[in-house]
Parts: sequence; C-alpha cells; structure tokens
Amino acid sequence: MASHGFWFMGAENAAGNGSQSPNTPRAWCQAAAQKFTGGIGSKLCALLNVGEAEKTAQAQVKAEDGSTVESCGCNKPCNCPKATVCFSDLYSTDLLPALDGDAKTMNFLQEVVDILLAYIVESFDRSTKVIDFHYPNELLQRNNWELSDEPETLDDILISCRATLKYAIKTAHPRYFNQLSTGLDMVGLAADWLTSTANTNMFTYEVAPVFVLLEYVTLKKMREIIGWQDGRGDGIFSPGGAISNMYAMLLARYKMFPEVKEKGMSSVPRLVAFTSEHSHFSIKKGAAALGIGTESVICIKADERGKMIPSDLERRIIEAKQKGYVPFFVSATAGTTVYGAFDPLMAIADICKKHDVWMHVDGAWGGSLLMSRKHRWKLNGVERANSMTWNPHKMMAVPLQCSALLVREEGLMQSCNQMQACYLFQQDKHYDLSYDTGDKALQCGRHVDIFKLWLMWRAKGTIGFEAQIDKCLELSEYLYNKIKDREGYEMVFDGKPQHTNVCFWYLPPGVRYLEDKVEKMKRLHKVAPVIKARMMEYGTTMVSYQPQGDKVNFFRMVISNPAATFEDIDFLIEEIERLGQDL
Repeated sequence: MASHGFWFMGAENAAGNGSQSPNTPRAWCQAAAQKFTGGIGSKLCALLNVGEAEKTAQAQVKAEDGSTVESCGCNKPCNCPKATVCFSDLYSTDLLPALDGDAKTMNFLQEVVDILLAYIVESFDRSTKVIDFHYPNELLQRNNWELSDEPETLDDILISCRATLKYAIKTAHPRYFNQLSTGLDMVGLAADWLTSTANTNMFTYEVAPVFVLLEYVTLKKMREIIGWQDGRGDGIFSPGGAISNMYAMLLARYKMFPEVKEKGMSSVPRLVAFTSEHSHFSIKKGAAALGIGTESVICIKADERGKMIPSDLERRIIEAKQKGYVPFFVSATAGTTVYGAFDPLMAIADICKKHDVWMHVDGAWGGSLLMSRKHRWKLNGVERANSMTWNPHKMMAVPLQCSALLVREEGLMQSCNQMQACYLFQQDKHYDLSYDTGDKALQCGRHVDIFKLWLMWRAKGTIGFEAQIDKCLELSEYLYNKIKDREGYEMVFDGKPQHTNVCFWYLPPGVRYLEDKVEKMKRLHKVAPVIKARMMEYGTTMVSYQPQGDKVNFFRMVISNPAATFEDIDFLIEEIERLGQDL
C-alpha cells in the first residue's frame, strides 16, 4: 500500500488525540521532538510555527542577570542556555578563521542549518506549493539580487538564504515530476554537506585519499554490475551525462587514431558517428566540441516506440564507408529522454563488432535499471559495449550531480588525456601513482561527486536501490493503466512504457470532439503549454511537455522521486483535468 506521506510520521503518537489529525504538522512535530536527537525536532517545530506558544515558553530561560536567553534545545534537562546572537552587527570577517570566531561561526552555521531543515520538511509537505512562481522581471524586482562593493551583514546573508529557498523549486516535493532528476535523499544530502565541508579536489590521492579510494571501489562495483569480467576497466565521475558522452566519443576517436591527440583533426580522415534520432542532444554537442562536427553525426531511424532500428544503422554505416568516411562511434541509448526507449543493444553490438566500430551506451537515464533484477533485461547486451554513461543522480536519486563514464579498456583514458603536469603528477611520489586519477580527466579541478553515491549505497544496499527503482516503475505502470482508456486521454504510442516515461495527450472537452483534424491538432498543440503554465502559477505540481517529430505537444510524465505515491499520481490526473477543463 502506498505511503501516507511525510506527516504520517506522527500518526502513532497522535492517534489517541481526538482533537488532532495524525497527519497534521502539529502531530508530526510532537513525534519529531521525540524521535530526533539534539533538539532538531523542537527547532523544526519552531521554524514551522507549530504550537508557537508552548515552544516559546519552553525555549526561553532566565539568565543570572535576569535577561532572557534561548535554551540550547537539547531535549534534556540541562543548564546550557545559548545567548541570542545579533547577526545584524556581524560580518563574514567575524567568522572563522577570525580570532575568537568559533562561537560566532557555530551560531551562524546553526542558523543556516535551521533554515535548511525547515525547507526540507516543507518540501515533503503536500499542502505546500511545488513552486512560488514569479516572472523573471518580477522576481528581479522583489529582492535586491545585485552585488555591491561593500560587505553585507550576516543578518542580510541569512535573509538572502531564506529568499533564495522561498523562490526555489521544491524538487523533493512528491508532486514534482518535471525532470529526470527529482527527490531528495537524506543520506545523500548529508554526504553532500560533508563533501563541501571537506572542500578538496579529486585530482590526486595526496589531497583526496578517501574520496579517490571510494571512487575506485564504486566504479569497480558499477563495472561488475554492467557485466565486465571482475569489474575490470576504467571510469571517472564527470559533470553530467553530456560530458560523460563526450568522454566516450573522445576515447573512441583516440582508440582508432591516437595521432589526433597531437596533430589534431587534420591528421585523420572524415569521421562519422551514429546515434538514434531519439538520442540525447549531447551526442551532437560532443561532436561539435571535439571538432568532428554535427554534420558528421548520422541519425538512425527509430521505430514507433523510439528504439533504434538496427537494419538502418548497418545500412548507414555501409553508405558512409562507400563515401570514404570512417565510422568510429555508435551511441546506443538505454532510456531515451522523451519516450524512455531502450535500443536493442545486442543487435547493435553485433553490427559494431562486424564493422569494428566503438559501441557506447548512453544509459544516463536508464542505466540504473541494471540495479533491478526485474528490469535489467532491458539492457541485455550492455556488457558488450566499449563504454557506458550512467547517471546515479537520476533514477537512483543521488543529489545532483553524479554521472559516471565506465570504460571497458583499462588505461585508455590515461593515455588519451594525460598531460603529465609536473607540479601535480610528480613521478617520484612515495605512494602508488595509479591513484592520482586527475591526469585521465579533461578537468584539472574536479568536484567530489562520489561520496554521495557511496554513502547512499552503504545506507540502502543494492537491494534498497532496487526497491526504489522498482517502485518508480510500478507507479508509471499505474499511471499508464489509469489513463490508457480514460476519456480525454490519448497515448502517444501503444503499449506499456519500458521506463517511467508515460507520454500522453490530454484532450479537453473543447478539443475532444472536433472533426477537423488539422484544427484539432492545432488546438491540441496549445493545450499542454497552457496547463503547464497554470500548474506553475498555482504551484500544485509540475510535469514536462514537448513535441516529438510530427507529433504536437504532449505531456511527458517521468517518475524518479522516491517520495511519490499512488495518491500523487491520482492527484496529477485530477489536476490536469481541473486546469484544462475550459480549454
């Protein structure tokens, strides 16, 4: 059965209170005060303005001089009052590393944490808005966002923090379905905080020893899951799937023509790459960045479900060879952005082997299905690929950003990208230099993205990720079954979706019965944008839309938020109908 939501946490403590629903914020706070240590529950209650009178009385004590000070909120009998800090008189220069800045720093950061905790709790509350939408010019005028020459007080800084979150999209909200990356994992969030606190760079073992080792361990585990023997190979975490895909193209070119590294594109023949017409735009963008050119990316036909047609791939490879071009790279997609389609990897692998072409799998969206015993069959053949992109920040709900490129051939990334800068990668260091991973990356400075994934994996285990992914796919099937025969809805393609992408049109009463097909499509094209705009203005939910080929605008519902429930799917359907009934 679906969860009753975040506020249901207080149900067991409020069940006996006839005057209070177990799903109210007040009931939740009563439970939180008992379940959270360190006074966090009490602080959340205060920040949410729940039971303010009772908490105000509890949160204040008399100092020896008779003045009122705030208690520590430690939820235990104690005598550790905390004096209220006046941030309007303090500046960033009063914080560490300033002398005697430790107490001020602790108080300032505690205020920031209190703001964040309140926002987190609010994000999971279905009674709150997903978005407090304002048009750009209006939002620019509502607050002073300009940068000044003079410093602002810490009080101003805290106000800026609150304002920023006030107008931020609540991507953790159970009814936020707009992007492939949704939700907020508490362990992942904690890991992100720790990562920022450590504030180091991933280029060498000497400055990031634990993080480098965790990247090594995790990438090996991911390669094992792909099916590469003993997890052998290579890989790196990069700033998103687009960069991971570009890495793959870079490696494929170097593998075929290593001289291109020094001599450039003028030293090689005309190269061509192949990808589905439904593939991500990053394939063309990578070709443009690498000097290969977008015209050298040949788009292969897809079937009505959005899967690449292998026979057309082979035909276009043969045609390219006949023109004197050199096919060097095929990018298959495991989970297309719009339809959620999985290209037939086994057939594509056969063609790549036959024509000696590098096979890459863009699994940025669908790669995480490898974690599910029920759904991993959709990626059968991925073990034959030369490389794979896998974004844990999508279906695995790791906080942004977290994208991995996995490579089957060990050492290729190093030889392709290394520049051997002597001020970073000295060859006479006293430890194993293979752990200085920075020289195989295109970046010099590289953010620590690994710790979020690693810590969540420790917290959930593989079976936890599997359950999370299976639940999202179950919700998408529930949506599909609810609307496939429902009046006013029409599916973009026949059959149950392979991923959590559910693509459909909503036809309002004013469009539903039009006999003129041209006029009907013209008006239907405007429906999704209008409903989406109303969603944002009301702040109730968010779901994406787009055209595809000759198809007019349709809704693309994707589910990757672990907080979503069957009730949230029902709400979405009802909200679309409510917002579109007059169109």
